[in-house]
Amino acid sequence: MALHTGWQLAEVPAAAEPAHIGALPTSAWLPATVPGTTHGALMAAGLLPDVARGTQETDVQWVGERTWAWRLRFDVPGIDNLAPHEELVFDGLDTVCSAWLNGQLLFTSSNMFVPLRTDIRALLQPSGNELLLRFDPPLAAARALEATQGQRRLWNGDSARLHLRKAQYHFGWDWGPVLLTSGPWQPVRRESWHVRLAEVHPQTEVNLTTRRAQVRVSTQLLGNLAGLTLSHTLRGPDGALVAHIDCDASPQVHAHLVIEAAQLWWPRGLGDQPLYELHTCVHQAGSVVAQDTRRIGLRTVALVQAPVEGEAGTSFCFEVNGQEVFIGGANWIPDDNLLERVTPARVRARVAQAAAGHMNMLRVWGGGIYESEAFYDACDELGLLVWQDFLFACGMYPANPAFEATVTAEAAAAVKRLRHRASLAIWCGNNEDYAVAESIGAHGPGIAPGQFDARLLYEQRLPALCAALHPGSLYWPGSPWTPGGDGGPLSSDPTAGDRHSWEVWHQQMLPYQRYEEVQGRFVSEFGMQSHASLAVLHEALPKAERYPESRTLMWHNKAGSGEPDGHRRLAVYMADNLRSVTTLAEHVYATQFIQAEAMRCAYQAFRRRWQKPGARAVGGALVWQLNDCWPAVSWAIIDSGGHLKPAWHGIRRALAPLAVALRLQAGQARLTVMNAGPARALKLALHLHTLDGVRVWSDKVLLNADANATTERLVTLPESHLPVMGELLASDADLHNDSHTDTAPILARDCAWPEPFKFHTLPAASPRFELLSESLLRVQSDVPVKGLWMEAEGVAFDDNFIDLAPGSAVLVPWQNTPGHQGLGTVRWRALEQGERHTATTRAGHETGA
Repeated sequence: MALHTGWQLAEVPAAAEPAHIGALPTSAWLPATVPGTTHGALMAAGLLPDVARGTQETDVQWVGERTWAWRLRFDVPGIDNLAPHEELVFDGLDTVCSAWLNGQLLFTSSNMFVPLRTDIRALLQPSGNELLLRFDPPLAAARALEATQGQRRLWNGDSARLHLRKAQYHFGWDWGPVLLTSGPWQPVRRESWHVRLAEVHPQTEVNLTTRRAQVRVSTQLLGNLAGLTLSHTLRGPDGALVAHIDCDASPQVHAHLVIEAAQLWWPRGLGDQPLYELHTCVHQAGSVVAQDTRRIGLRTVALVQAPVEGEAGTSFCFEVNGQEVFIGGANWIPDDNLLERVTPARVRARVAQAAAGHMNMLRVWGGGIYESEAFYDACDELGLLVWQDFLFACGMYPANPAFEATVTAEAAAAVKRLRHRASLAIWCGNNEDYAVAESIGAHGPGIAPGQFDARLLYEQRLPALCAALHPGSLYWPGSPWTPGGDGGPLSSDPTAGDRHSWEVWHQQMLPYQRYEEVQGRFVSEFGMQSHASLAVLHEALPKAERYPESRTLMWHNKAGSGEPDGHRRLAVYMADNLRSVTTLAEHVYATQFIQAEAMRCAYQAFRRRWQKPGARAVGGALVWQLNDCWPAVSWAIIDSGGHLKPAWHGIRRALAPLAVALRLQAGQARLTVMNAGPARALKLALHLHTLDGVRVWSDKVLLNADANATTERLVTLPESHLPVMGELLASDADLHNDSHTDTAPILARDCAWPEPFKFHTLPAASPRFELLSESLLRVQSDVPVKGLWMEAEGVAFDDNFIDLAPGSAVLVPWQNTPGHQGLGTVRWRALEQGERHTATTRAGHETGA
């Protein structure tokens, strides 16, 4: 029975008891909804401004400093016929909470991530039951712990956060505000039962040769089991019955189901994502008294750490169903600061955007939350593997007995909830804690383990827990981390383990063109900042503050240690590459241009090192970050309004099943073909143009692209003293057509330009747009166009931020968003064309600006 409506909220004195809280006048109470937060309830009542607007973050800090009571009054009809067990279940309480029912203390809790249940049968009355939750100020509670246990080093937020098991990003991060929420952030319900399915744990084994799978189901039952039976029914992806078994009910039941001709679950791009449904029922005299339904996928996942041909160290690559897979994906942060606003539809839309960008992995970052069922459902269905951090980020966490106990309860709850997920690929102990330890000399050769307390958690407790509760799962102590133990190499080692490559943007602020120099065996973080879309910024910024150097715009860029310096770093990268701009619209385009170019360079540099079996020099790349939690200047490639930035399109092209990369260097062109599929024969066309549009040279190359590998070719270029741009086109070699027009489908393309862009003048762009159908647009130009960004009301372009070369058309699929029909005016920008231009499109008719 969900207990989500009828709640009320009031501010109360610190440490207030039920009697004091009950004495509050009726006028002190506000309506509230569960799941919810105090901030959300106050905003709904019109008593709190939206933190996303302006600098109003400062105006809401008082909420996190106060004590708040939530109450719910409910009746219990038929109290004379209660079940043997009547429980209140709390899936998540944020964070320091005391709970009473009818004046009796039920519990106190201080871990946002531990679900709680408590028996209330003896306390229930026919009417007027009052459930009371008191939430104490989280920062004050954290600082009280810090005062007794000692201050510890960290990056981001208040140092006290390390002592409190609350979402760490709530204390502020370098991409989000300080918003210290409280409240019942997860569902609350009342459960009545005489028998309960406490656990259902399906473990799958797949024989890849015979395609025969086994599902071993362990079930834990509580209650009076006399006269009960238990059944497991397994249905295939099409709903057809696959297996069924009946068992006698007992506290622990182990069953074994067999699947012949198993349908394998694959990461996106390598196959389908069939999901089997396991339905578990407890029966009494023909009636179902308890049941559980969950979906499982049949696959194997392994981590390959093997020698890399011709190089030092070992690889770090994932193998799914016996096939090595290049991982291209992103880091995921919570999609909002007020988590009740993140609906299942919003989560699915964001995960679907990752999938549409040819991504096959999302990393749930350790400073956020264990994500919602909607997130893992979407990853299961869309084929995105999940790298799941335990929730520790950027700090020297304690490992005292009390902290260890609450972490164990938290981790056990998370593992039990998620272990059946087809998408779950690996558990990871923390985010950047080893790097923090290294930065202060607390980890490395000769350092006693006691100086880095949390190693006990990351290297002993958590892996042991995963082995016990999720046998056969992959575990990695931290991200980044390098094997070798106390005397081993640093977490920044590029020859083993995973690595966060922040020499670009952070650290030395290397030019993004040098991503090839800062790789790792698996690059689990890297990125470049940009503004959110102009539409999002207009919502967040007062009119008077809508200019590039405004105080409010800088407020929404949290990057930096100490004083935020994100705008300074943005300015450096723009100044190094582009000419100066003045308006906010130009600034948005310029920062997003830099981010898109940086991500194109990065993904191409990393993926080209996925060479062949035995030479997997880079096993994957996860951009920091996919999404935003508020209107930010950040590293996100999708802003808080759900708008795709140009970088998303650049990444999508670089991660396509077949992608090409062109690099012009010292009289040579390096042609790279990155092929995720089977071997294929390709015809590569290389064209060079002067910047005013004259084609000066062409060549065609036949190339056999190896399966699941990178294949390269060097081409000698003619001598030239003119700056030129190059276009590389790939098509099937079996199609004997040299025109490279629409009649010979282009499978992949890439362009290379003389850089830095600020040194070169491009002619005025005049792209032409022609509607070929109700879902296909042809775009072309007589002169080179760099970074063509198109917008149209009610339209989503599947491809955008396009480079155009003379003589080559680009076909752009498009679709209407709900409530719109047709494609009318196209607004566009391109490099050297700061103001937006418009073009009208009609079927079969080309128009310019």
